[in-house]
Amino acid sequence: MSALRRKFGDDYQVVTTSSSGSGLQPQGPCQGPQQQQLVPKKKRQRFVDKNGRCNVQHGNLGSETSRYLSDLFTTLVDLKWRWNLFIFILTYTVAWLFMASMWWVIAYTRGDLNKAHVGNYTPCVANVYNFPSAFLFFIETEATIGYGYRYITDKCPEGIILFLFQSILGSIVDAFLIGCMFIKMSQPKKRAETLMFSEYAVISMRDGKLTLMFRVGNLRNSHMVSAQIRCKLLKSRQTPEGEFLPLDQLELDVGFSTGADQLFLVSPLTICHVIDAKSPFYDLSQRSMQTEQFEIVVILEGIVETTGE
Repeated sequence: MSALRRKFGDDYQVVTTSSSGSGLQPQGPCQGPQQQQLVPKKKRQRFVDKNGRCNVQHGNLGSETSRYLSDLFTTLVDLKWRWNLFIFILTYTVAWLFMASMWWVIAYTRGDLNKAHVGNYTPCVANVYNFPSAFLFFIETEATIGYGYRYITDKCPEGIILFLFQSILGSIVDAFLIGCMFIKMSQPKKRAETLMFSEYAVISMRDGKLTLMFRVGNLRNSHMVSAQIRCKLLKSRQTPEGEFLPLDQLELDVGFSTGADQLFLVSPLTICHVIDAKSPFYDLSQRSMQTEQFEIVVILEGIVETTGE
């Protein structure tokens, strides 16, 4: 405590936890446990929410929006689920109706619709005499159900070509849309729901050094392989040349030089950032921290043992 006062005066106070578990409370040098009071905290808009979502909206893109179409697969993965399902259903519906129409056009141009019930006549596709029957034949082909009542004959070269085109097109559509849905379902966003961070970060003495600390824990039994943690300080600043830098990013050392940032996350761990001469918090007092506009973003990276993601 004396070391804190020698460095920062009386601005820093001992941080203790309340008995009811409602949060962290500062304790003055002359206050007892009975006189502790919660300090009201004004809610600020966050740059990054605790669920990992960035509160950033891009504007004034103009013609640059066409760049999203050049990377169509990633654009579809980034869309919301309702749009993904809408595009999924719409693409299959349009593709199915288009291919069924092609089979109907072949039957119509060959006159199979009028001669379907003639005994000695061999149509392109047997028992296709209207659009619903052409659609059912397409579904049997696309879903590889197996031909029964309707089947393609060898008297129709254009039908064979269309059959090959349908197989190739169906494989491409399946690979694109099913791959998109699979990647979207396997994204690690939901896995982050079982990674818990402490509600508050505290500054206290640890090993004789003033330290910023918070805790992280994994609720699942499956381990995270090669887990690594990083911290970024987002804060606006002005350079000596007068340039204003909004949301300037500074790295907070949480053990990079010693390897402490490599986590074996089988139990809750306390992450520490030593406030020394290299720390961005070195020149800040407790009063300054309450008035300064900054945000600490914690990035936890790792490979999920069960899925490899």
